[in-house]
Amino acid sequence: MKIICIGRNYQDHISELSNQRPKDPVVFIKPDSAVLPKEQDFYIPDFSSDIHYEVEVLVKIKKVGKHISPEFAHLYFDEVGLGIDFTARDLQEELKSKGLPWEKCKGFDGSAVIGEWKFVKDFPQLNSLNFSLEKNGKMVQQANTKDMLWSVEELLSYVSTFFTLKKGDIIFTGTPAGVGTISAGDSLEGFLEGQSMFKIGVK
Repeated sequence: MKIICIGRNYQDHISELSNQRPKDPVVFIKPDSAVLPKEQDFYIPDFSSDIHYEVEVLVKIKKVGKHISPEFAHLYFDEVGLGIDFTARDLQEELKSKGLPWEKCKGFDGSAVIGEWKFVKDFPQLNSLNFSLEKNGKMVQQANTKDMLWSVEELLSYVSTFFTLKKGDIIFTGTPAGVGTISAGDSLEGFLEGQSMFKIGVK
């Protein structure tokens, strides 16, 4: 199972981190060991003092695909979810400054929160989904998938040019503005179209 993540897919998030808008989707991968086990709290790793939450809409691949055309991409997934791409921002800035890969700041153990899955048929407007993240009961991120620079179908098509997609693979489609730090004792809860998809504690 691969976790394929998309960076810089919302203009407001690009702006808040003072990044440049990319010509193509920014792609990176988390290992399967990055998945936070169900019902487990997130433990802040000792190698970072600036872990950020990034809420994202997820899709799960249901069959093998390669060089998928955007118009046929919907045939390759039937479940949608919500998750968090935890990022060691201090480590990321250090790596970026040296032109090094992001794996250490993005793919560490527990860095991928994967919430409940829902069938896409229950959300007919996949490219107009409201989603949000609450930290300690206060809304910190809120967006709609219509604001993505590349749609889910376009992302699947692009990613499948480089990687064969297999059943069970998960695509993290990017985060909107509002990312921020977490501290021990925090509680994070994600919502998709008003439905709670996950709730985790921070230790």
